[in-house]
Amino acid sequence: MNEKTAVILITGFLGSGKTTFLNRIIDHFPKDLRLTILMNEFGEIGIDGMLVKGEDIDMMEISRGSIFCVCVKTDFIKGLYELNAKIKPDLLIIESTGVANPTDLKRDLKLPIFDNRFEFTEQFCIIDAAHFLEAFEIFASVEKQLETSTVFIINKCDLLSKETLEKTKDLVRDYHPDPRFFETTYAKIPFDSFPFHGLKKEYNNSKAPGFPPKLLSEKELND
Repeated sequence: MNEKTAVILITGFLGSGKTTFLNRIIDHFPKDLRLTILMNEFGEIGIDGMLVKGEDIDMMEISRGSIFCVCVKTDFIKGLYELNAKIKPDLLIIESTGVANPTDLKRDLKLPIFDNRFEFTEQFCIIDAAHFLEAFEIFASVEKQLETSTVFIINKCDLLSKETLEKTKDLVRDYHPDPRFFETTYAKIPFDSFPFHGLKKEYNNSKAPGFPPKLLSEKELND
């Protein structure tokens, strides 16, 4: 049976709360499952790698450019190939650089060399609500992140007005009519809806519905 690795992509600009959110996932991750994290930030030295806690996780880092850019695409593909051959985690979390265009990730995961090992499941867009509207006007990559994301964490809500929050939501709705929102401070979301404990069961059963179970929004949890 071909056991699959679930893949979650975390996008958002530096300072939006990506690493805080990642650390929360690590805190809640089941001990009987294997987690691998691939981190990616621009620069000679990967800053974020020093900020992630946890000793029982496998970490990979690509810091010479965006993993979605041709300049390091080979490094990214090679790293995933080695991951597939040696580690075989239950969950792979990719934290991308803030200026990344994530459009090609799903295609890359389907390359023949990976032997159908990886299954893309969610893309989280971590939004620094205090600066998001301004960033949208400046960086084209923000639009790509909005287009491709499946869950939106509007972070730092304590730093903005209701008007700015609604404008931020309306902008996301321009790309997703019924988006899954979380309004957070310090990237706190209800992890009881996160599909940790269903990973092995769902991923080893090709007939299992909802492959894998989707993270529910606050609205869906209350319905």
